[in-house]
Amino acid sequence: MATSRSRTPAPPEPDRETDARRTDYTGAVYGSMLAASVIAASGVEGAHPRLSLVLLLLVTGVVFWIAHVYAHVAGHREAGRGITWSQVRRVGRREWPLVEAAALPALAVLVSPWLGTGDSAWLALAVAVAQQVLWATLGAHRAGAPPRQVAAEGAVNLLLGLVIVAAKVAVGH
Repeated sequence: MATSRSRTPAPPEPDRETDARRTDYTGAVYGSMLAASVIAASGVEGAHPRLSLVLLLLVTGVVFWIAHVYAHVAGHREAGRGITWSQVRRVGRREWPLVEAAALPALAVLVSPWLGTGDSAWLALAVAVAQQVLWATLGAHRAGAPPRQVAAEGAVNLLLGLVIVAAKVAVGH
């Protein structure tokens, strides 16, 4: 007697473009943490250290974006079905905040000489940690979390950011 296995399809993903009260800031929080980690681990030197750090931030953001899009699309495909460009574009748009999160720290690196900061990496790191806390807090607030939970999410993300700052201090860059 043959048995047939029916597969329950995955629930449809929400279309963020039509969701007026977007509450998922995962890509922005993750991208901010990624940018902070890149800054903390980089010991960029050479003729153009600021330009090197800007390129490192942006290229890392794009590479991780591509990896997230591919992993999501490949991981959620159904057996026997191909991947469509529509799926790739939808996931690519959803994951784009990962790249966007690298833009503000990169901009901080670029404008640091005009702000009189001695080390552009520290300014960029502060910007990355600040936006990480902001995105996590905003996501919790827009999701309707009670004020204590919003504050807790902000505090947890600040703590995570400070761990990254401590890593930068430890490696001495």
